[in-house]
Amino acid sequence: ADAGRFAAAFNAVQRLVARGSVMAAHDVSAGGLVTTLLEMAFANTKGGIEMSTDGFVAAGEDDLVKILFAENPAVVLQVADDKADKAMELLDKAGVKHIVIGRPAEERMLMINHRGEETMLGIDWLRDVWMRPSYLLDRCQSGEKQAASRFENYKKQPIRYRLPKGFDGKLASRGLTLGRHAKSGVRAAIIREKGVNGDREMAYSLYLAGFDVKDVHMTDLMSGRETLEDVNMIVFCGGFSNSDVLGSAKGWAGGFLWNDNARTALERFYKRSDTLSLGICNGCQLMVELNLINPEHPKRTRMEHNDSHKFESQFLGVTVPENNSVMFGPLSGMKTGIWVAHGEGKFVLPMPLENYNVVARYSYASYPGNPNGSRGAVAGICSADGRHLAMMPHLERAIFPWQCGYYPAARRSDEVTPWIDAFVNARKWIENHK
Repeated sequence: ADAGRFAAAFNAVQRLVARGSVMAAHDVSAGGLVTTLLEMAFANTKGGIEMSTDGFVAAGEDDLVKILFAENPAVVLQVADDKADKAMELLDKAGVKHIVIGRPAEERMLMINHRGEETMLGIDWLRDVWMRPSYLLDRCQSGEKQAASRFENYKKQPIRYRLPKGFDGKLASRGLTLGRHAKSGVRAAIIREKGVNGDREMAYSLYLAGFDVKDVHMTDLMSGRETLEDVNMIVFCGGFSNSDVLGSAKGWAGGFLWNDNARTALERFYKRSDTLSLGICNGCQLMVELNLINPEHPKRTRMEHNDSHKFESQFLGVTVPENNSVMFGPLSGMKTGIWVAHGEGKFVLPMPLENYNVVARYSYASYPGNPNGSRGAVAGICSADGRHLAMMPHLERAIFPWQCGYYPAARRSDEVTPWIDAFVNARKWIENHK
């Protein structure tokens, strides 16, 4: 209830983070301290925790139930041994109460020592107990098959990283800076419709990669105020155009199909040989709906609802296969993590898979690693000439390591992830084709 003490504790923890002292952290809330420790252990697949209540007993609390299950506001920090003394000194100076409660252990158990008596809790068994209510709820929405698949596979589909050879994670080596003000002369446009929500993230990704970016709303195209003649790249961003009430991107597509100005601007853009385009999530659905990726195919690609019958939002693994796309070709062979957030993300590819220029696959064929059930775990496809790309995952939401749900600890000094290189590849291609 003391806002001042809360602020002091928050600021002290932030200083520890800035020093690099904090290896892991979790707030104590619903379920109390024991739940916090278990959830911290769930996030790993190896090792456990040795916990001692001696600090609580010395502070006057002897009731083990209160120690483990009280939901008083607190945070558990894991600090390296060689930084522990200075960390506690900082907390003391800030007036923050702290107790040493334990250390990591090799055994996959939570071992609780209270007044010489030890209680051992199996972490992997309790993780299944923790996940079971989600499975039971999943059965109601997704059906037994999908629910069982998620429950069975959630611990068997780790995100693997294999970054491009020579990737250094630095802005300077790419000629990039966070504070660019001068124009580059390479122009891109964000195309958006009412209801989209990924425009600013995408605009920033393009800007950081060296593009001069402008915002183009569908009303600009429909009124004739915008023709796209002065841009070399357009991006259809993600979101919920027209609230998706007609189905994902179908209303957005109607704006191009039934308005002469918008349709003409798009047709002229795609007839040019110096242009690139990208569609992400809702924008991917739009490009597929407008048949912009493979207009030469006798059978059209479609997007359908996820097999789970629900919106899937998670950070998962993707693999970039060998491909000839402008943006992803140089990233061939990469394994990394990325965000998905969609309800209709299933690629329905009616022709043999070898007929498609597949640029991204989910790293696992089964659910939930493949969040929508696309054949071949396809996450993105590109035109045959490599210029026009449509994918469901959001690469613009993972260009910095801190945006990622998981990023290798050994790459902690990276300023950017390889996803920024996809945008840099696009800019360089345009520079060479203008």
